[in-house]
Amino acid sequence: MRTRKLGKTGFDVSEIGLGCWQLGGDFGPVGEEQATAILDEAIRQNVNFWDTADVYGGGLSEERIGAYLPKTSGVRVATKLGRGNGMMPDGYTKAAVRESLEGSRKRLGVEVIDLAQLHCIPAKVLEDGEIFTWLDDLVDEGLIRFYGASVETVNEGMTCLNHPNIASLQIIFNIFRQDAAAELLPRAMAQDVGVIVRLPLASGLLSGKFGKDHQFDPTDHRNYNRDGAAFSVGETFNGIPFDKGVELVEELEEFKPDGFTMVDLALRWILDHQAVSTVIAGVTEPQQLISNVNAAEKAALSPVLSANLSDFYRNKVRKHIRSGI
Repeated sequence: MRTRKLGKTGFDVSEIGLGCWQLGGDFGPVGEEQATAILDEAIRQNVNFWDTADVYGGGLSEERIGAYLPKTSGVRVATKLGRGNGMMPDGYTKAAVRESLEGSRKRLGVEVIDLAQLHCIPAKVLEDGEIFTWLDDLVDEGLIRFYGASVETVNEGMTCLNHPNIASLQIIFNIFRQDAAAELLPRAMAQDVGVIVRLPLASGLLSGKFGKDHQFDPTDHRNYNRDGAAFSVGETFNGIPFDKGVELVEELEEFKPDGFTMVDLALRWILDHQAVSTVIAGVTEPQQLISNVNAAEKAALSPVLSANLSDFYRNKVRKHIRSGI
């Protein structure tokens, strides 16, 4: 597994990371044995960057990671804050931020949190900017080593880059969401800000394994948030209506190089962007993680193919996204 620098953190992180939302049960039930098997496979595959959040399963994801960490070493864990602890939408105070991070530190069983990320908080709070000064203070206090932000839109990411101490940005970026490539990625790279890509497979759409009749577990956000009933619709299937997404993936099949799966194509396209530090895909089975790691070993896509995929996005996909881009 190759590694890249995560911006100004200096951390060497695996190109394929592990998104841990599913460890909280938000992709359907995940038992203890299954969760442990996923983390075991991450270690076997040298996947050393794990991303979680305080609200995943009400803290269950963090607790499972915290219970596992003593068994291994060299793993960098990033968590997120800002959607729980009474903060969303207008309860942001320094005390609430500190309390939230103290809870995460306890659940993770660490003395210092490697990376704390603002978790898709309201744009107006990012624009105000005071929350970044609170995070600066918490770095000085030794509660966290570095901080970053997970954002919904390119504009929110650009706002975050106005703050000099931000170390990372977590963004939605994939073949079905390409806008960040134009300005956000070059600016992040110029400022030594690591880029963490989430939803690389658009909630599994880009795995190519779903038909229109696929049924998701009632506890899976791909069921209950399909149309944005619980949180931003952009976080589920990239904001694209599920049936339309399945149709678009079928059209995308013709772009696959020989020897590539759809997962290979989707992940290789992201990793071909030099500004990207790591790609976090959530998995519910160890074999899915192996598949993701194998994709990182594929050769870079040709310039012609990359250009064709950009045209496909602009002409066929972008108009169907039902959220801010």
